[in-house]
Amino acid sequence: MSTAQISINTPLVSVLMPAFNAQKYLRNAVDSILNQTYGNFELLILNDGSSDQTQAILDSFSDPRIKILRHEKNQGLVSTRNDLVAAARGKYIALLDSDDIAFPARLEKQVTFLEQEKAEIIGADHFTLNEANGKLKKSKQRYSNADIHAMMSVCSPLCNPAVMGLASLFKSHPYQSGTDIVEDYSLWQKLALEGVRFANIKVPLIYYRVHPNQSSQSKIECNQEIFLAQQRQYLIGLGLDPNLTPRATAWPTRLKIAPLFLCQLNKKIRGISLAANYQIYARFQTRKNGLLTPFTRLERLACAIFATALGRL
Repeated sequence: MSTAQISINTPLVSVLMPAFNAQKYLRNAVDSILNQTYGNFELLILNDGSSDQTQAILDSFSDPRIKILRHEKNQGLVSTRNDLVAAARGKYIALLDSDDIAFPARLEKQVTFLEQEKAEIIGADHFTLNEANGKLKKSKQRYSNADIHAMMSVCSPLCNPAVMGLASLFKSHPYQSGTDIVEDYSLWQKLALEGVRFANIKVPLIYYRVHPNQSSQSKIECNQEIFLAQQRQYLIGLGLDPNLTPRATAWPTRLKIAPLFLCQLNKKIRGISLAANYQIYARFQTRKNGLLTPFTRLERLACAIFATALGRL
């Protein structure tokens, strides 16, 4: 959709891009938005106190759809994302990090989906590009609202830079201080507990880049600690026993707590798929079981079938 084709009924999308010492990948990320088939967008980029050539690269763009903001000193992701949300003027907010690449039809496909009012927050399939070895891997997402709500008990089931949603939700639910690195997971949990509908589009819409310099890779230990705290809050919010939190456990203990957790989860969230229950149960199992692997998979399948059936009664 070219700029000339934009009508009064075409909603404005605000694309939000934090940038901190992003000189290596920034231009590719920006170009991927400027080359979208959907024309009615604004691209807001906030330079969060970069010390490299990030600002010089931003100053080289002359496209009127780009709005550049700046923090003189680094303030972190939570503050940066909140400032970008506050500046957004669109009906929808789309996220893209400065080291990722959006496919040309990304905005068009997501706006079409959201305009059908099937969900308020959506993600999409994606390809993960590992900079260390050059390998490209397709994501394995869950797509239904029930599955996404359920998967939040063990992970963040949306690829953050592939998310688009109602701007009103982002503006009324700011990112929480103290949740840097998992600020997206914290927000999705809060929205899920309030009944917001989620979905993932079954089409890859971005390249998600993994490299040693990104914040989620450089602060893994801290990330895990904050994640576990947020996970516990979500389970309590659902009314589940946090002592049953999914974690790798030995076989005797696992058979006591894992089926109980799945049964509680399926009573709270109706319509969880067998595939999602299977994935969640796997978090209770240890890896590298050798000759016992077929039996652990059978155990996982049996418990997932039982929990799925219970949830649909």
